Formats: sequence, C-alpha cells, structure tokens
Amino acid sequence: MKTLLVEIGTEEIPAGYIEPALEALAAGLREKLAAARIRHGDLHPFGTPRRLAVLVAEVAPRQEPLVREMLGPPAAVAFDAAGRPTTAAVKFAAKAGVRPEACRVVATPRGEYLSAAVQEPGRKTPLVLQEILPPLILGLPFPKRMRWADLAIAFARPIVWLLALYGASVIPVDLGGIRSGRHTHGHRFHHPRRIRIARPEAWQETLRAAFVVADAGERRRRIAEDAAREAAAAGGRLVEDVDLLATNTHLVEYPVVARGRFPEEFLELPPEVLITAMREHQKYFAVEDGSGRLLPWFVAVNNTRAADPAVVVRGHERVLRARLEDARFFYRTDLAVPLERQVEKLRQVLFQAKLGSVFDKVLRVRELAERLAAWCDPGEELRRTVGRAAWLCKADLVSLMVGEFPKLQGVMGRIYAAAQGEPEAVARAIEEHYRPTAAGGLLPETAAGAVLAVADKIDTLCGCFRAGLIPSGAADPYALRRQGIGVIQILRRHRFGWSLGRLIAEGLARYPDPEAAPPETAQQLAAFLEGRLSSQLIEEGCARDTVAAVLAADADRAPDAFDRAAALEAFRRKPEFEGIALSFKRVANILRRAEGFTPAAVREERFVDPAEGMLLAALRAIEGAVAQELENGRHTEALARMLELKPALERFFEDVMVMDEDAERRENRLSLLARVAGLFERFADFSKLSA
Repeated sequence: MKTLLVEIGTEEIPAGYIEPALEALAAGLREKLAAARIRHGDLHPFGTPRRLAVLVAEVAPRQEPLVREMLGPPAAVAFDAAGRPTTAAVKFAAKAGVRPEACRVVATPRGEYLSAAVQEPGRKTPLVLQEILPPLILGLPFPKRMRWADLAIAFARPIVWLLALYGASVIPVDLGGIRSGRHTHGHRFHHPRRIRIARPEAWQETLRAAFVVADAGERRRRIAEDAAREAAAAGGRLVEDVDLLATNTHLVEYPVVARGRFPEEFLELPPEVLITAMREHQKYFAVEDGSGRLLPWFVAVNNTRAADPAVVVRGHERVLRARLEDARFFYRTDLAVPLERQVEKLRQVLFQAKLGSVFDKVLRVRELAERLAAWCDPGEELRRTVGRAAWLCKADLVSLMVGEFPKLQGVMGRIYAAAQGEPEAVARAIEEHYRPTAAGGLLPETAAGAVLAVADKIDTLCGCFRAGLIPSGAADPYALRRQGIGVIQILRRHRFGWSLGRLIAEGLARYPDPEAAPPETAQQLAAFLEGRLSSQLIEEGCARDTVAAVLAADADRAPDAFDRAAALEAFRRKPEFEGIALSFKRVANILRRAEGFTPAAVREERFVDPAEGMLLAALRAIEGAVAQELENGRHTEALARMLELKPALERFFEDVMVMDEDAERRENRLSLLARVAGLFERFADFSKLSA
C-alpha cells in the first residue's frame, strides 16, 4: 500500500471556482478508483489559488482480480457416456487456465454448457492511473474555461506544473504537452522556487515550510481565529459572514490578518452600505460592538507577511477611504432625488426583450399586488400599502448606489423610502419583495412584503413562460426555479390559501393581448409550480409516494398540501394505516377496471345485502364531519374520521360481489364505491402509496 498524490499547479484560480472543483476532483477520483477495482484508504482534497490537489492513503499496488464466467462446449459434447471429460472439455479447461475438474455445468437459455471461473489478474495501479488522471483533471467543472499558448487543452487557468506520485515513483501523465513530475512550487513571493517532493507524505509539510497552507480547512480556521482576535482587540466582534470567510480562504495561500481603521465620519452611512463597500471590492470583514452597531474598524486578510505590517495597514486604509468617499457621494446624491422621480427612469430600463421595460413590470405588479391584497384583507389599508410599495419597489435600480453595488437592490429602496418619509410598512415591503434571494434565504416577514413578493414572482414566471423562456435541464437564466420555490415558501409561511391556478390566471391577464399567449402556458406553469411544491415536500423529508398521493388529490393550494402531507406521514406510522390503505386501493382498482362506468346517485332500493346499507350509513355518518375538518385545516382529525369507515368497508368486500351480473345492481355498487373514493380523494390518492 502506497500514498497517491496528484497536484495541478496553475495561475491564480478565482476563489469561487475552487471548492466545486475540489469536490469534483475528490468524488471523481473516488469513483474511478472504485470502478477500476483499486482499494484505497482516506482521500483528502487540498486547494489554494495556485493548486488543486488530492492525497489518497493506502492505495493498493494493483487492481483486485476480476473473476468472470467463461462458457465452453455443450455438456453433451464435454462428457462421454461414462461422464468423463472429453478432449473438448480438456482443451476448454486449458484455455481457461483451470483443471478440468474445476469446470462445472451451468444452465443457459440454449441448454447446459460447460463453464469455468476465469480469474484475470489486475493491472498495476500506476498503469491504471496513467489512463484515469488526464480525463479526470481536464473534466473538472468550471463556470468558464480558457486556452493558452498553442496547447489543445482548456482549464480554469493555465496549468503551470503537474505533480503525480505513487509512493516514491512518478506517474507519467501528459496533459496536452504538460508532463508530470515530482516538483511543486511554494508561495509566489516568499518561496517562488521549485521544490522537489520525494514522497507524498512529505508534501504538505514541505509546502508549509514554503509558506503555503495547502489545507483549505486549516486556512479557514486560521483566518477565523486571527480575525476574531483582531476584532476583539478593537473592542468588538466580527460581523458574521460565512461566504466572505470562504472567499478569503480561497484567495490566499498563506493568510496573514491585519486590522485597520476608517474615519468615524463615514458611520453616517447606513450599515448595509458600509459593510457592502468593505466586502464587495476589498473583501474586508466589518467589526461591530456588542449591541450590533458598526465600529470604525475592519479586518483584512493578506497573502504575504510584510516586513512592516503598518505599511500594509495604511495601504488598506487609504484604499477603503476612497471606496467610502464614493459610497457617501452615491448615498447623498441618491437621497436628493425622490424615489417617485426615479420610477419614471425605469421606462428606459429593459426587463426582458419580449416583456418590455421595468416600468411596464411595475405597472403589472402593482395591479396584481393590489388584487392579492384584496384576497387577504377586504379593507383598504393593506391594499394602499402594497400599492405604494409596488410603485416604488424597483426605483432603486436606477440609483447610483445600486449601480455600484447591485446586491443592495431592495435594501437601498427601503433605506431611501424611509429617509424620504414613506411609512415603515411601505419601506419594509420594498426590501422584502425580493426575498428569498437564495436557497434557504430569508422570507418576507410582513403581510405587505409577502403579497408584493408573490406578485413580483408570479409576474416574472407568467411573463417568461408566456415568452417561451422555460427552464430546461440545468439552463435557468432567469432563476425561475428559485422564483417558483419562493412563491411556494411564501404561501406556506403566511398561510395564503390562494389557488395557484388562479394566481397564474391573474398574472397572465396583466400582460397585453392575453389571447396571444400560447394556450398551453397556464398548464405548463401550473405543472412547473407543482414540481417545485413536490421538491419542497421531498426536501422536508416526506416520502415520495406520500407526496405523489397528496398532490394527486390537490396541488393547487400550497399550505394545504404541506399540512396534508405531514398528517399522512404521521398516519402511515400507525398500525391501522395498512388496512385502510389496502381497502382504498381495492376500491380504486375496482373502479379503474370498470370500463364505461359513470358514477350516479346511489339508490338504496337496489341494495340486496345488508353490507351495502351498512357502508352507505357509515359514509353518511362521516362525510359532513370529514368535509368540515378539511375545511378547518384539521387534517389529522379528518383522517381519524375516515378510519371509522374501515369496518363497514371490510364487511362490504367480504359479503358483496361488486361486479354482479345484474347491470343495475353492479352500477349501483360501483356508484357506492365511487362515493367512498370521492371521500378519500379529498385528502389523497391512497392508491399511489407503496404500502
């Protein structure tokens, strides 16, 4: 067993590329080693801006042997009348490399044949790795790839060196003319010379001595601890920012933390502006006091250890001051222009080529949002708040601040609206209407923000589907999947029991010339939202067949679907579940096989067996109660009432022949079962449950 080390040395790779590439490198190598039958121990990826690497412990020297079955002559030919091996059997055994008595007779579709287990010895690991590594390395996923010089290969950045060692031996690999060896490189400035690696086990410590911390986890911990220490020395704490920590981790090979200060006069800027100005351009951490107020300090992460750290800090402070001067200018200039005037500028901002300007979108969203507000509350207060927020919600897109920092859209709208005297509810709705901005992100907290967010997202979904811009595969340039999930999550969070079909119809109606939309648009969008609803239910731990059963009954109201799925999941864990589920499946199967049957009113005068009357009486006793429980959202109680039908239903199946020869009697019994099915299907299609 030997250690395998592969290191791809490059020019600086963008920070956001590194983590996905390392995950793909580790997963790909693990998969290829398994497919090649090469046993190994722990596998650990390493990455810095200038290298992607993987270290694998205890890699077997060769592949596991492969045993395969080899067919020989028919059994009738392989043995004589006395059962002794014939010449054909002996020659087959010699060809297979086994003794004749090791062969056996096996049955095949063509008859009985002689068979031998042939063992193929595995190839040596270095030879297999020679074939595995090039496609694995060149197949790593990157958002963008580049070519360089006259090489035929492409990668995130130009490959400078390639190190590939199995134990003390170099694995000869060629990547478009770049050949592997046993040399790596240290820190670009502190140790730029080539470094010879004798064995993989020495690689990490050798790099550490050359000012390279190869383990991203170690760099992350060092940055977090040192930055927290610097913030504490300034009398505060770091503003938590997991993404910024990850970015800094992959920007440096040898992290050195420094603390700087900016003039207190800039604290007049909103905290969001200060934090964004520090974060987006400079990758600095902000510092706050115990109550969450920003302090005039920042923490920077450097990639070099300076002879005079004070010089480096002064450089950071000078650059940040210029950034904050710009931000202050943007802020003061924007405040001088009322948001009302900014709205008119949206006429010149394109929303989408087929869907008009952002101003057109504002008009549609305002009308739709006011309509949804009326669904929530017949009063005027919510409608007025939503209408005003809708009118101003995109105004900050043409502000100087959002032009410089696009991530502040909505946030600046809220800040400017509040500063210009708009009600707090309006200002909050402006910011909240973009939520959620990412998977697992914050949802709108206020009713006005939730209504406006749904209106904005439904407008985008309807417009894009109307224009044929429907997501396919991994392609989703308008983030419609996120928009759809956002709609589902908001409806659930705020208990908006609105029909998705009605939402779609209202959204499509706001576009000019509704008849021009493809007729299948509404159905496509409804199916798309049902898919998002299904994925959310499964993500929360519901079984797939539970989700299928619940949505088959009704996928039109998101909160209700979540409630029914939760109740059904709990119900399935009860011992009595199996019996009632099997009974309903039997009902569904009988009705499915009844060709040409159309349900009609059940006629008691056609009953001939007491079990028929017993089932109808049991139905009448619970139908009203079940409907009331479902109407009130008491889904567990509705299931409990449905369970009361079990004895009568089981008795019915024991005593009654549904498919009677008498047509009237048969139709009446089928209608009775259809009434049972109708009751259950108000909750879920139990026939879709696996057990």
